[in-house]
Amino acid sequence: MVFEKENFPRHIAIIMDGNRRWAKAKGMPGKAGHKEGAKTLEKIVRYANKIGLEYITVYAFSTENWKRTEDEVGTLMALLQNYLDDYSKRADTENIKVKILGDISVLSEGMQKSIKNCMERTKNNTGVTFNIALNYGGRNEILSAVKKIAQDVKDEKLKVDDITEEVISNNLYTKGEPDPDLVIRTSGELRTSNFLPWQIVYSEFLFLEKLWPDFTEEDLDNAILEYQKRNRKFGGK
Repeated sequence: MVFEKENFPRHIAIIMDGNRRWAKAKGMPGKAGHKEGAKTLEKIVRYANKIGLEYITVYAFSTENWKRTEDEVGTLMALLQNYLDDYSKRADTENIKVKILGDISVLSEGMQKSIKNCMERTKNNTGVTFNIALNYGGRNEILSAVKKIAQDVKDEKLKVDDITEEVISNNLYTKGEPDPDLVIRTSGELRTSNFLPWQIVYSEFLFLEKLWPDFTEEDLDNAILEYQKRNRKFGGK
């Protein structure tokens, strides 16, 4: 696929939805859907790297997902940990930089070790930056940023009048990254579900009926082509 270079998105964010519905439709247990969804994710991230996307951020596990059954949470965490360990092994060949967005302090020691190892092994890679939102909640991210800024004011490192949008952005997990140009959500749901609320205020949105395990490289191509048709005004006329 050949895209217009001057209107190519730098950053695409994806709410991967529909794993459990995909499995149910096929008469399979929910964990089968999550496994298939993980395969789809790996395929899409590799393709994003191939076509020159700079950043891709996916919603892997929200702070609200802890409400799911212990078995499902365990399956998701095992898949993610295996995923990270695998990326660490392939760090020198795939040139993908992995970052985790979210509060990892409550995760298991094994998961935290895998996260730190993967981020360390891939930190110097120059291909796509692959952000995995893990134990992530948008309001919690903003709350944490506010607390850090308040502490800086209390410690007289920062004046209240010096608090700007840039200061807030620099205290978020996505510090130093451009905001998403495009947000894709699969499975027909029409909401953002506490995903990057600060960062997506001017993003373009694309809601697809297709379930995440069925999402393909061609779907990503079509999403980019749809994005390139749009006129982003950022509040202007």
